[in-house]
Amino acid sequence: MQKACAVSTALSSARMATYRSAAAAAGFGGEEALALYAWNARVSGALLTPLHICEVVVRNAVADALELIHGPSWPWSSGFERSLPRCAGPGYNPLTDLQRLKSKRSTAGQIVAELKFVFWEKMFTSRHDDRIWNSCLIQVFPNLEPANTTSENRKKIFENLNNVRLLRNRIAHHEPIFSRDLQADFCIIIGLVEARCRASASWMLKQQHALEVIATKPF
Repeated sequence: MQKACAVSTALSSARMATYRSAAAAAGFGGEEALALYAWNARVSGALLTPLHICEVVVRNAVADALELIHGPSWPWSSGFERSLPRCAGPGYNPLTDLQRLKSKRSTAGQIVAELKFVFWEKMFTSRHDDRIWNSCLIQVFPNLEPANTTSENRKKIFENLNNVRLLRNRIAHHEPIFSRDLQADFCIIIGLVEARCRASASWMLKQQHALEVIATKPF
């Protein structure tokens, strides 16, 4: 118990409060709260591999679609630039993000690697249906649900990417994720990869140990 108190103090009382509350609600004390904290850290680390693969696969799929429409130099296409929203005020601005990188990088590959995750998510809003997805979605995501319309599949990708990004951001900021349905989160991640390439989804399953760690949640 003394060790648990010392570690909790080092991590900070404020940070541990969420874990203490969860432990107390389950009828446990400080040592169990610390065990939950340690598990949260382990599962966060374990999810980084599937998150990494998912992000790279999705952004490459979008880049392929943009190349089909605007050519290999799509980041410098005035037509593509005009298609992006001009967002005023606070919040993420995809046009500003793209323009910032165009002034510093010389290849599309470099820009793809450095654009923020949210840029790729925003590419799945309805404003891009006519410009990109009505003609290209099934080409770059050939394993989507065939019974759905293009708009329905595109919307589902957008929703799933939003879920993945929020999970990724919580992990990046060392926040609690223990209250999430991490099994469902993993299914979303692998579903996005599978929509692009079934072989890649199968390979990803063999590279990860997130499912094993998820199953060891303390309580």
